[in-house]
Amino acid sequence: MNKSDLEERLINFAVLILEIVKTMPDTKASTHLTGQLLRSGTSPALNYGEAQSGESRKDFIHKIKIVLKELRESNICLKIILRTKLFKTEDQIILALSESNELIAIFVKSVETAQKNIQKQ
Repeated sequence: MNKSDLEERLINFAVLILEIVKTMPDTKASTHLTGQLLRSGTSPALNYGEAQSGESRKDFIHKIKIVLKELRESNICLKIILRTKLFKTEDQIILALSESNELIAIFVKSVETAQKNIQKQ
């Protein structure tokens, strides 16, 4: 997978998060979780774009770790939304959970590879 494919997946994930948030009910719990999910679910695409302009390998790794942190936060938030049934369409939540799991796996590997490359230098 190349950089633009990964960027597209992160953008698509952000769009999916926005679609999920738009359909959630207007309750106190939902408002809290949608705010959290909006921030953590759209952040990975933005931070990945920033990582592409990293000033050094260490800076790149740091920014990729932020992407990973935000993806994990989104994943947990989606699990809470699923368990509390604060959604209109379960299919979207399941899709978002699946995609967040795949993206987490990709970025864990990316961090490991980047760190190994630094050690080789």
